[in-house]
Amino acid sequence: MSTIVVAKKAGQVCIAADSLTSFGDLRMGADYEVGHDKILVHGDSYLGIVGSAAHQLVMESILKQDEIRVDFASRLAVFETFRSLHPILKDKYFLNAKDEEDDPYESTQIDALIACPHGIFGVHSLREVCEYKKFWAIGAGADYALGAMYTAYDVFDSAEDIARAGVMAGVEFNNASAMPMSSYTVDLVKLKSVSG
Repeated sequence: MSTIVVAKKAGQVCIAADSLTSFGDLRMGADYEVGHDKILVHGDSYLGIVGSAAHQLVMESILKQDEIRVDFASRLAVFETFRSLHPILKDKYFLNAKDEEDDPYESTQIDALIACPHGIFGVHSLREVCEYKKFWAIGAGADYALGAMYTAYDVFDSAEDIARAGVMAGVEFNNASAMPMSSYTVDLVKLKSVSG
């Protein structure tokens, strides 16, 4: 798995991730894989995905096409992007959408975090979308990362320092995460106030 985190503070958002790929007991570190950065760049947005290593390549392929309109400007826009993405994943990338028998919807099998000028978002396998106020983490090291970021949030002034603390904790205590870390920071869009 992985440790992928997002943080928001002082007008910036940061996404950060470890670099270890694992296949069961086999670990492939950054020294062995050219494409070890787990964060995809799409315009001024950044997307980190956990789960199957195939998700990364599938999303790289999809983001290079104009087949769907990718919009991360709001919680609803992220949902609509992933709703539009689901039939493409099934029809063109052969996604196995079956998960649990009692799931109310087909699974996209993807858990992701997004950092963009509009905020920080999480997308989960049934296309649930959360918009986070401060920080969040996904992956095998998420519990450790969340604890570290909770402690770091009021101590550090920058989103990047908070995100770094999260990944470092995930790497320290989770055997499915390892350094080096990659991180990307972007300025938040300043909302214009509407006066009547």
